[in-house]
Amino acid sequence: MKRDNIINDRKSLISSRLYRIRCQGYSGYSDIDLSELAIGNRFAYYVCSILLLLGVVSVNIPILSIMMIVALFGVILPNHPFDYIYNTLLSKPLNKPKLPRRSKQLKFACLIATVWIAATIYLFSVGFTIAGYVAGGILFFVAILVSTTDVCIPSLIYNFLFKFEVR
Repeated sequence: MKRDNIINDRKSLISSRLYRIRCQGYSGYSDIDLSELAIGNRFAYYVCSILLLLGVVSVNIPILSIMMIVALFGVILPNHPFDYIYNTLLSKPLNKPKLPRRSKQLKFACLIATVWIAATIYLFSVGFTIAGYVAGGILFFVAILVSTTDVCIPSLIYNFLFKFEVR
């Protein structure tokens, strides 16, 4: 029995990281199940971060527009658009479970991203390039933060505003 606990502990993420993922609305999952979902959960953030960086650095309105539409679909659809790619193409080869429906916290994050990208596009399109870089840079920082540490600032805001208790 003790040996099983040691094996399970090795398969599970550290408690602080599990807590940060639970803050994103993934409640009702065991530590092991949540650990299995962690890679897939980060996938959309990785792809979005890369595309956002490309769009901002190159001041590429079409790339930013595509990212804005992707973020909007992240609000509307049950899953983020890149979750469908992960679930269809990557979960099986990686021997990981498919991602469940996105939580209200993550949909809220996509809503904030949609508005933020729209503002960044506007700033670039009216010639406020430095302001566009700053706005895009802030959004990139937020995306990279969740990609690398699982700290999702919009989820924390959602939890505060709607009094969501993390379990």
